[in-house]
Amino acid sequence: MSIDELREKIDATDRELVRLLAERLKASRVIGEEKNSAGVPVLDAARERRVLEKVRALAAGLGVDERDVERVYERVIEVSKSVQHTTVAFQGEPGAFSEQAALEFFGRNVTTCPRESFDDVFTAVAEERTRFGIVPVENSSEGSISRVYDLFLDHDVRVCGETALRIVHCLIAREGVSLGDVRRVYSHPQALGQCREFLSHLGCELIPTYDTAGSVKMVSEQGYSDAAAVAGARAAELYGMRVIATGIEDSKNNYTRFFILSKRDVPPSGADKTSMVFSVRHEPGALYSALRVLAERGVNLTKIESRPTRQKPWEYNFYLDFEGHRLDPHFGEALESVKPYCLFLRVLGSYPQAKPVWKTL
Repeated sequence: MSIDELREKIDATDRELVRLLAERLKASRVIGEEKNSAGVPVLDAARERRVLEKVRALAAGLGVDERDVERVYERVIEVSKSVQHTTVAFQGEPGAFSEQAALEFFGRNVTTCPRESFDDVFTAVAEERTRFGIVPVENSSEGSISRVYDLFLDHDVRVCGETALRIVHCLIAREGVSLGDVRRVYSHPQALGQCREFLSHLGCELIPTYDTAGSVKMVSEQGYSDAAAVAGARAAELYGMRVIATGIEDSKNNYTRFFILSKRDVPPSGADKTSMVFSVRHEPGALYSALRVLAERGVNLTKIESRPTRQKPWEYNFYLDFEGHRLDPHFGEALESVKPYCLFLRVLGSYPQAKPVWKTL
């Protein structure tokens, strides 16, 4: 066949592919409506895993690279989820990193709902004014966001997913403002902390704000010609500003982990993680005894940290993550076994583990 004939064949194949994709998206939209009516979780990681396994097997049978087909279908699944009328609350202004994480997790057609504070995000989910919420829980450079962990004790919500986002900070200013003009830099304290080295050489006054994208919006609206903000590049686009320096974070391995919040649990996917909070008696060996029970049952902890109970000075709640789903019999038995050693125990949620994106760079 000639090149022109082959191109005509490709064009015909593309027309058929688009027609089939349209049918798939229509079916996904109807499924989303049924899920909303029945109160069934939109997220179904086990189903997604089965779809990817099936297409990999089909690709292998046709002599096509399995990973190439899987990459295509990961995008197809993302778009299919995005047409299921999902709403997600996040803290900050449009252009915030939390919104970016929501768009990458749910797809570009998701409806994002800005909220002023983390408290407002939790409340929106708890009162079911949005289907989901997304909140940052820890940064690879600056550590945990303590306020978020505390809010789990005040709201009836579940962790139903997690995602990690590579954070690339930019210095953003109005058109015509150069680096030498900047005397003040605005941003969220975490963002300022993640850019200490660059900002120290800049020698400017650092002014904390409640949000990265919100600081860009404020500098734009105030018309400052001697100020800049630290945020993501998308915020510059949204507010008509200009990036005057990019990649200013101290560490190029700068990631933030986010929790996806919902009122409903998600079923096991086969590769899950569970988050929980507990407290123990204020006596020698109490924490060791609780952790020993988990270790003896082969529970692999991936994180543990303490936070003040907010009830008595110098007494703490312990937050931990472990591999596995609480509905798996083995892990369910482990949780029941640790309860006698705890004054208080609450499972925050079991959810599919995020892909380790930092290993794929």
